[in-house]
Amino acid sequence: MHMCLSVPPKYSVAFTIGFLKGKSAVRIHRYIHRKGQPTPKNFWSRGYCVSTVGLDETTIRTYIRQQESFEK
Repeated sequence: MHMCLSVPPKYSVAFTIGFLKGKSAVRIHRYIHRKGQPTPKNFWSRGYCVSTVGLDETTIRTYIRQQESFEK
């Protein structure tokens, strides 16, 4: 899964990403476990791309599409 987010300056990027990854991974793990399917150990990849200044949305969307092609 890849997302393009805009985080207000009052929130830490690392905290926001950690929160999203943590909460979503727990929820997905519970959902998969309820269905009786084996659960993957790692749901999210390790990294993320952050731009504070200078990159436009088109550049970020291109980065996301490239990441999707690497994981196939």
